[in-house]
Amino acid sequence: MPVAPEYLHLVYPDLVPFPALLYGRNSVDFTGKGASVDDQLHEGQALCDEFGWPVEDVFRDTGVSASRHRKKERKDFEELLVAIRQQRGRIVVAFEASRYYRDLEQYVRLRAACHDSGVLLCYNRTIYDLSKREDRKLTAQDALAAEDEAESTRDRLLRTARLNAEAGKPNGPVPFGYRRKYDPDTGELIGQFLHEEQAEIARQCWVKFDGGHSLMSIARWLNEQPAAARKSGTKWTEIYVRLMLRNEAYLGRRLHKGKYVGPGAWPALLEGPEGEALFYRVQKRLNDPTRTTRKDSEVAHLLSGIALCGGCGDHVALKAHMMSGNRPYLRCEEAWDTALREDWLDAYVESALLAWLKSPAAREAFFPTGDAKAKEREALADRLAKMRAQLDEGRTLAAEFDEELGEFRLSAMGLARLEKSLLPLIKKAEDKLAESHDVPAHVAGLIAAPDPGLVWSGDEERGEPGLSIEQKREVIRKVVTVRIYRASRPGVKKLEPGRIQLSWRGEPGYRERRITNLEHARMQQEEADRVLQAARHRGGRARV
Repeated sequence: MPVAPEYLHLVYPDLVPFPALLYGRNSVDFTGKGASVDDQLHEGQALCDEFGWPVEDVFRDTGVSASRHRKKERKDFEELLVAIRQQRGRIVVAFEASRYYRDLEQYVRLRAACHDSGVLLCYNRTIYDLSKREDRKLTAQDALAAEDEAESTRDRLLRTARLNAEAGKPNGPVPFGYRRKYDPDTGELIGQFLHEEQAEIARQCWVKFDGGHSLMSIARWLNEQPAAARKSGTKWTEIYVRLMLRNEAYLGRRLHKGKYVGPGAWPALLEGPEGEALFYRVQKRLNDPTRTTRKDSEVAHLLSGIALCGGCGDHVALKAHMMSGNRPYLRCEEAWDTALREDWLDAYVESALLAWLKSPAAREAFFPTGDAKAKEREALADRLAKMRAQLDEGRTLAAEFDEELGEFRLSAMGLARLEKSLLPLIKKAEDKLAESHDVPAHVAGLIAAPDPGLVWSGDEERGEPGLSIEQKREVIRKVVTVRIYRASRPGVKKLEPGRIQLSWRGEPGYRERRITNLEHARMQQEEADRVLQAARHRGGRARV
């Protein structure tokens, strides 16, 4: 049977003076100071002082759940189990059973450690000897109750989160550029609104990235803006900027578990078709599998990693190297058989690029006659809006109860079928819309400029800066595919005709990005399969 602390020395006289191990835990730490855990440990220390139990060690897990749904492990709880097995104490003290465990598996582990080591368990000012059947039964009942309470709490939170999502209410941390207003009396959320100072700064992050700036340069720019300071006090980094640029909340959309559930009850930061187009262009650039974010953050070479090796294939890019005469060259990274002086290549490509931007071909490539792409985008956006509206209507009907019929206006099965049919179509339309928004503002500005060279290099007389090297690299990716071929024979130093081949946008051979090694391998396998299949049709044998 359980023992009260005041009788412990009478029941276990051979264990006196009962060296103790203290444990404290909480699931959420709103203050960031662990105040709740401090209070628990203070209670435990007071109990030990009252009955003369010397405290050998203290263990604390702050902001860590004890349920089976926890997202991180309890490091100090694991250390506590080790201390118990090492018999560094004779009694373990916590405020209540749920501090130890809200998961039966964790209870069994603690019970086994205490049982095998002869260590007593104390909570709620009651002491249990887990070598006794009755004490194991009582603690197991408390463990079951603690687990059930955790599951019940989780169910309530999930239901509340789902209902809030369906109502379009905001959830989680406040996105940068927004603020939330709460009722001063009840503390309930009134709404989420655009932040007066931060909204335009946030909007400029998409504009800058779309304009060719790197994530690192945007993070530096944000850290220079006093109004852009993060609430946590931490600096902006590439990771934080990337997460912000991916957040669909800035389009005024509410997501739940990563899926679109309807319009959010807050204003969109990126408004209308133009804002949506900007968002999708940014996603397209972020999703580029060949984009090396870390290296592009501090770029120093115009064509390194962009120019392709004509001999090896479109999966091999040339990289900058210092070669003969201490001159920078671009060299093939795979066969090392192709190299070209970087200054020659840069000058050739820049000259050809600026000339092409003035041509009718450039306007036709990005803005087709009749603006067919704009009409296609408009039709696609209209279809996407209608599909989302139909999905919203279905979810609304599924939540409305018809008193006359005595049932919901749309059954759960009907809603499931509607979501199963519409969600894939919505995702497909979103991806297609993202692909159609492929004209960044800085590219359009170059095409529209009377003299693209002044925009590219800047105008010293007017004090207008040109494009940064990051922006120039993005323009090249959008406009032209550069392929370099090896010289006619070893030792040739001059720039031979045909060594540099340019494929402009809209022409055969243009590729906005190099293909990945995995894509190259798949293409080779597909070609081999085609050859083999053709040979089988001819009744012969293929050489692959």
